[in-house]
Amino acid sequence: MRVLVLHGPNLNLLGRREPARYGRQTLSDIEHEIQSLADAFGVSLTFAQSNHEGVLIDHIQNALDVVDGIIINPGGLGHTSVSLRDALAAVDLPFVEVHLTNIHAREAFRHRTLLSDIAVGTIAGFGGLSYSLGLRGLLAHLLANSGASR
Repeated sequence: MRVLVLHGPNLNLLGRREPARYGRQTLSDIEHEIQSLADAFGVSLTFAQSNHEGVLIDHIQNALDVVDGIIINPGGLGHTSVSLRDALAAVDLPFVEVHLTNIHAREAFRHRTLLSDIAVGTIAGFGGLSYSLGLRGLLAHLLANSGASR
């Protein structure tokens, strides 16, 4: 199985960005952690991070016929980007939305995302572990559905 792991805006600053809220783990730390889990399951991961909406959309579109599913932490774009939602819907690949913080315990504008209703599932509030939980959930979904999309 092949999975694309996408990190949205500002996630490149993890470890330095508001450590009281986001923790001290860097993006590299999180990627090493999820890669170890993927290796244990025999899953191939591709990672990409961008602060630019269009670049994330390009990664999603380029994933068509290349990966079996996507894990995405859209950052703030999850609350605002219709284009990101449309790209995920267009490729029709199963995806899990992850967030480091519990978005429902934060500002009201963060309580809703534009992706969650088309995602296989959403994981929020477990820091870097959210990615590993997201990978486990996505793999369980892919196995249960024999690679079929949502």
